[in-house]
Amino acid sequence: MTVHFIGAGPGAPDLITVRGLALIRVCPVVLHAGSLVPREVIAEAPEGARVVDTAPLNLDQIMSEIQTADGKGYDVARVHSGDPSLYGATAEQMRRLDELDIPYDVTPGVPVYAAAAAAMKRELTLPDVSQTIVLTRTAIRSSAMPEGEDLETLGRSGATLAIHLSVNNLAAVVGALIPRYGADCPVVVAYRVSWPDERFIGGTLADIQDKVKAAGITRTALILVGRVLGDTDFTDSRLYSASHHHILRPKVKAAVRAKPGPLPR
Repeated sequence: MTVHFIGAGPGAPDLITVRGLALIRVCPVVLHAGSLVPREVIAEAPEGARVVDTAPLNLDQIMSEIQTADGKGYDVARVHSGDPSLYGATAEQMRRLDELDIPYDVTPGVPVYAAAAAAMKRELTLPDVSQTIVLTRTAIRSSAMPEGEDLETLGRSGATLAIHLSVNNLAAVVGALIPRYGADCPVVVAYRVSWPDERFIGGTLADIQDKVKAAGITRTALILVGRVLGDTDFTDSRLYSASHHHILRPKVKAAVRAKPGPLPR
């Protein structure tokens, strides 16, 4: 028996990995994260499988479902939205499984920030603009942020920010970042990325709050902040430069011209 933690991706059912879908199709028990995982993915569970929405369950109740499956020798597909490594509360489940000596593995999923960048046709790391992406969140009712991970501190880098679980805290986000990034810094609020009702609201730190309020967005949104969202004046990467040589594209040696010999008599 194995518990398979599976990242279902941001929402579109065809963004789940081949491996993740294959596991769901054979597991007799499927535990999934409520409305965050598309129905089309859950519908791939085998006929007769026990399919449980874990949204109303606490950790003890989730572990009880897994222990029951373990007692029957049933593999479990534990399906999370996005990628299990980001804000998935998977570590605490794995810790319990370690204590119970129940084996598990992890199948990654497409993270929402990557899906948002793809939908916008944007690269989040541009030469001379930003070469760093910070994945973070703010604290409202959730766990407190560790010391030194507040937006005021993280914003000193000027990196591209992907701020999760914080659209209800947008006023605080704007207040923390304007002194670091400037009021004219581009912002995109990405709502339900890759779902049929996805929306992208673009603006600046100065006006994004009013735009999001007018749109009525209060949850399931990612906040992206950074100059890469608006800057088209950047230096080409060295990767494909004709003057950049590496082991797969070695420098071509110039042809050696033979010195002229003596003229024949």
